[in-house]
This record gives sequence, C-alpha cells and structure tokens, in this order.
Amino acid sequence: MDPSVLSRRRLLQLAATVSTGVSTAALTACTAGLTPVETDSPTGPAADPAPARPAPVAVRTSTGQFVSAYRPGVATHWSLAAPEMPPGSAQPELPVAIFLHGLGSDHSALLQGLAADEALRRHLDAGGAPMALAAVDGGDNWWHARANGTDTQAMLVQEFAPFLGQRGYDLGSIGLFGLSMGGFGSLLLASQGRLPGVRAVAAMSPAVWDNYDSGMEGAFDGPADFAANDVFALRPRLAALPTRIDCGTGDELAATVRAYRAGLPGPVEGGFQPGGHNDSYWRSIMPDVLAFLGRHLA
Repeated sequence: MDPSVLSRRRLLQLAATVSTGVSTAALTACTAGLTPVETDSPTGPAADPAPARPAPVAVRTSTGQFVSAYRPGVATHWSLAAPEMPPGSAQPELPVAIFLHGLGSDHSALLQGLAADEALRRHLDAGGAPMALAAVDGGDNWWHARANGTDTQAMLVQEFAPFLGQRGYDLGSIGLFGLSMGGFGSLLLASQGRLPGVRAVAAMSPAVWDNYDSGMEGAFDGPADFAANDVFALRPRLAALPTRIDCGTGDELAATVRAYRAGLPGPVEGGFQPGGHNDSYWRSIMPDVLAFLGRHLA
C-alpha cells in the first residue's frame, strides 16, 4: 500500500481526537502578491463523551482576499475547508480539490450554496480520504481569457494554486470540480492541461455546447474564442484522467451534457439523477462527488 495513503489515514486518526471550538486566526499567504485577510472557523460536532466511539473529525473553514493581476480593478476572494489537525501538529500535505463557481456567483458558493464543509465533515466521518476544498472568485468571465482583459484561468493557475501550495497543500494531487459555468471551466482546464498535478475532474451540470451561436457573447468573445475553448473538441485529452459528470434530468442542459458525455473516451462516472439546475440538486450529489475526488486524490 502507498505509504502516503497510510500517513493520511494516520492523520485522520489523530484528527479524530480533537474536540471543536471557535477560534479566529490571522494568517499570512507566502505567495508573492497575495495578502489575504482571513477568518477561520471549525465546523463539526464536539467530541462524543462515550469512550467507545471516536469523535467526528472537525473541519476548519477560512476565507480571504487578494489582488489578482488577471482580474484588474476588483478584489478576488477565496474560501477554504480542510480537516483540523490537533494543536501543535504539523500541517499535513493534503490533496486539494479546487471548486469553480457558476455564473452570477462567487467563492462563497462552496461553503454557503453547497455547504461543502459539512459535506466534507461527513465524508471524513465515514472514512473518506482526507483532502482540502478551495474556491476562488472568477466573476462571470467563463474561466478563460477574455477580450475584456481578464483571464480567470490564468489567475487560478498562476496565483491561486501556488498560494495553496505555499499553505502546505499537495499540488501534485489536485482535483477540479465545478457547477454550471464552473463545470465548463473545470472540464476546460482539465482538458487544456495548464495546471500540472490535476488527478481528477468532476463537473456538475456543466454548461457545455457543441457549436457556437450569436447568443453566446457572454461566454465567448466570438467564434474564434469558442473554437479555442471548445470542450467538445478537447474531449480526447481527458482519456487518461478520471472524470465524473452529473446533471439533473430536469435541467435544460441535460441534452448537451448527454452529448458531451457520450463522446468522452473511456469510462465516465456520475450520471443523470432527478433534479434541476439548483443548489438542492448539487447538494444531493456532493457526497458522491467528494467520494470520487477522494478516491483519485488519495
């Protein structure tokens, strides 16, 4: 068995001895140009007094902000959820799954809309592989370089991922997951291979199209921009990458998601479940998404 897997399991055992409490800490980013102001708070029930049962694992959440060279004129905020280690323990080099939010949303969708910190706690309590979850603002720019001067994919690759690495997370074991616009962005980034260390991608209700039309100006700057970021054409590049794609049967995107899945090389996890294009559906599949990411990042 991989020694790194054993060490992470041991970290979970150690973490299970910690009771939760509320604390606030000011942390400093080590990545040049990133000066986040953050707040931390652990989630999860207190330790069970019964000695025969292990305590649930606590999950600590953090938020902060920085100024990005790729999003001029706006503050870029981020959120993070990770297993809490015992006092005095060294930060483990955990894998990290990076979340890309949907249109009209921001980093807060991870912890608010999806309640991913609670989903992560339940995942860990059930013996799932430990990992951190992170999200960053991308605006409504569809996670690729745009004519308006933004490049949120470059921000994620050149600024946010290195920042997570400086905090001690394993950039050799990265997962990508996202919903709607962020589902498209996750598949695009995984297909283009600009972020070394990506080991799995999961897209929830991804907004994907197989051809360009004039109603897509919000997502693409024109036919050439669409062609350069055509996830249908890029599908062969996912052949060696574990991939999961889910969509609600009541979602208007279901037909194009089916077409996209059908042309992917190799097996694809996930599928179509009752639900629409909303938080209720995405929360319902989060346990399976985290289990998928945990398996492939451990």
